[in-house]
Amino acid sequence: MFNKLALFFLYYLFFFIAPLRAQQESILQDVSEIFIDKLVVLAKANYPKVKAYEHNINIAKLNITKAKVDWLSIATFNINESPTNSTSASSPSLNGTQYGIGTSFGAILTKPYNVKAAKEELKIAELAQQEYNLNIETLVKQKYISYILQFKSLNWRIKALETAESTVKDVKHKFENGELKFDDYNRALSLYSSAVQSRLDAEAAYLIAKSNIEEIIGIKIEDVK
Repeated sequence: MFNKLALFFLYYLFFFIAPLRAQQESILQDVSEIFIDKLVVLAKANYPKVKAYEHNINIAKLNITKAKVDWLSIATFNINESPTNSTSASSPSLNGTQYGIGTSFGAILTKPYNVKAAKEELKIAELAQQEYNLNIETLVKQKYISYILQFKSLNWRIKALETAESTVKDVKHKFENGELKFDDYNRALSLYSSAVQSRLDAEAAYLIAKSNIEEIIGIKIEDVK
């Protein structure tokens, strides 16, 4: 009678109670909007892709300045030095230094459009940054919630395994006293081994979730104040 009850308890604990308990536990009380806001601020300050958008805006601003300064290239200034020679009515020449200014009408016509295009590029860069800021906020929330979920799941698996260890010890004692068959004892060990693997999987999932959120914020999540 005991062997059936013990094995049923192990099966019920690992494959029914643990998942059900994990579902029943709410993570809402562990999710702090204030803490998430701190994570978003850190992500915007430290995540390289956020900085890349800032540099794109700086480049766009420099292109506007460049387009404006390029107005000076429309006019070309020439200086010619001529030696002083004798002149005659039949072959007149200019003596001394001559100054000249040349312009390109094509350049005059295209310069305003170049400035306007540079300004439009700045607007595009700013809009891209705004869009990514919204995306990074959503991404931080998703990864933080995943981190909380894996943390709570791991804690429950740890508690369940502690209970299972005590139960397996009792099953082993009954087996050694001849109250359980080897097949029943071996089945209990298999269930316990599955529970151990379940905890290892939960630990891995937790560490991955923790790494994902820390990758974005740039620091250890324990260091967030």
